[in-house]
Amino acid sequence: MKFDLPSFLMGYGAGASTVLMTKHLRPLLVEVATSAYHFVDMVLARVAMKHEDVEDLMAEAKARARGGGRTRPTDEARA
Repeated sequence: MKFDLPSFLMGYGAGASTVLMTKHLRPLLVEVATSAYHFVDMVLARVAMKHEDVEDLMAEAKARARGGGRTRPTDEARA
């Protein structure tokens, strides 16, 4: 296989620039990852709240279907 100097220099330059740019890109990548984790946490919290609402709705529907005595919580009845 023949040694190709331009290809070698391009590869060496790409490797060297990657090493040099890593020091500058790391803080940016850390900020992006931190924002992604905050977003995921926010979405998971909202999903948990909605899941709880659905569970409450299903429990109320189950109680009504089985002929439960109270159809609404006392706080809602007074409001």
